[in-house]
Amino acid sequence: MNTLTRATAAGTALAALLALTACSSKAKDDDGGGESAGGVKTGVGVTGRTIDLGVLTDMTGVYATLGKSVTQAQQLYVDQANADGGICGRKLKLTVRDHGYDPQKAVAVYTELEPKVLGFAQFIGSPFVAAVKQRVARNKGLVLPQAWSANLLGSPYVRVVGSTYDLETINAIDFLMKEKGLKKGDKLGHVYFEGDYGESALKGSKHMAAESGLTVVEQKIKPTDNDMTAQVSALKKAGVKAVVISAGPRQAASLVGVAAAGRFDVPVIGNNSAFAPQLLATQSGPALTKNYYVASPTLPIGADTPAAKKLVADYEKAHPADSLDNGVVAGWTAASVFGEALKKACADKDLTREGVDKALLTIDDFDAGFGVPQDFTDPKAPSSKESVILQPDKKATGGMRVVRKPSTAEAAESFSPSGD
Repeated sequence: MNTLTRATAAGTALAALLALTACSSKAKDDDGGGESAGGVKTGVGVTGRTIDLGVLTDMTGVYATLGKSVTQAQQLYVDQANADGGICGRKLKLTVRDHGYDPQKAVAVYTELEPKVLGFAQFIGSPFVAAVKQRVARNKGLVLPQAWSANLLGSPYVRVVGSTYDLETINAIDFLMKEKGLKKGDKLGHVYFEGDYGESALKGSKHMAAESGLTVVEQKIKPTDNDMTAQVSALKKAGVKAVVISAGPRQAASLVGVAAAGRFDVPVIGNNSAFAPQLLATQSGPALTKNYYVASPTLPIGADTPAAKKLVADYEKAHPADSLDNGVVAGWTAASVFGEALKKACADKDLTREGVDKALLTIDDFDAGFGVPQDFTDPKAPSSKESVILQPDKKATGGMRVVRKPSTAEAAESFSPSGD
């Protein structure tokens, strides 16, 4: 938390500097706020020709694989939208910055781009989004984060796409209890990142434990902790019967691999960002296909839907050297949601930040083609409470197959995520 506080202070100082030095030399077709041709109101990030959206991603840190897939999928959406004439007579543009999952850099690049873009189609990292949430509330530029902390709820300008980590964890444990032998009276291990992501997920496991008569054995880790030997040893000694991991792909692979090597044969389930199909080619691959599961806010990239099949074909054509994963789905879905809000704002003749925020509030049943409708009418709630349970599978497109279709646990239905 101290690091994020320092980062926020540094970001605030940089914002002041940028405010003093930023020039107003916009393109001739950008009135900086007013009406353009056709009577459409415009503002920050919108000219008569372009709509500029920011992307704050991780290309070099703990979520580098996810960040690359999300960003490439969003660029694919932009390229296809522009090939079809754009939105509201304007071409979409992504301005991308890599923060490397570093808190100071994440806040600094947000500060750099915020005065220049309409909003953000991507912002990876719950702690970093939380660090600028109050500033987002002031400037009103819509943020669709690739982050699912319940602490991000409550703002009409930061909108979580899919179920939050606490709800997702409740759904994950429901799967363990109904299909993997976990029962009342058992101990459940939970390995989690310190900070918003892990602690949001932990609230879900504690709620489910209280509802179902489980005992949670906690193991808190840092994003820089890659060897889970100590955590596995502690959980094995405690006698846990299943494990939830709310961390990154590297930590999940280490935990499952170490557990297998130590003959600690219990099911492990991760939150949606705790897997990458590239792991199946590592020495942990066999253990992952046997004992590992992932809770996801949507069907996987290999889903048997027309939209999924088209996205697979289009993505493979655009990036033939890159593997498919669920980051492609997350990126495409967020870009599609932002695009839908832009279309509605255009119809209302208001492409200002306020107009786009208002347009999103009217979207109550949007599905980008991956099986889970999204409802954005209530800023205090995630857009969905459903989760899909997936299992790693080398033969499946994208390395994941569905073992439980979209559903919401009874305990999740009655649970209110802790937004402000």
